[in-house]
Amino acid sequence: MTPFTDPAVETRFAAYPPAARKKMLALRELVFTAAADTDGVGALYETLKWGEPAYLTAAGKTGSTVRMDWKPKRPDCYALYFNCNSGLVESFKTMFPDDFKFEGKRAIVFKLDDKIAEDALAVCLAAALTYHARNRAKATGGKTRRAT
Repeated sequence: MTPFTDPAVETRFAAYPPAARKKMLALRELVFTAAADTDGVGALYETLKWGEPAYLTAAGKTGSTVRMDWKPKRPDCYALYFNCNSGLVESFKTMFPDDFKFEGKRAIVFKLDDKIAEDALAVCLAAALTYHARNRAKATGGKTRRAT
């Protein structure tokens, strides 16, 4: 397991019920693995945004923030959230219509008993974590600035 660097995030995970915590920790690992496996992402910064665990690229504005949470009002679900203005979830719906359940333009929602399509989710995470770098590359005709 990737060690927590923010005590507030660790406390948030500890507050989840055991079944949700297990799924959320596995989802957290998938985020860190996707970041490590995706060129140009680099290290992730883990924090809380709106009380939810959030993951941002540490080096510049390479990617869009990815958040996750479990909520008591939907105890059998947990979700991965993306910026609703990015168009990411709309792209994911097109690429993986049968692999995930979506909530509007902002989330992929999982049931606690779902088996996650990890390879497909890795593609989604890589797209989010490189979102700004890809948009800059498009604007400059494919030339990207290397993250350090």
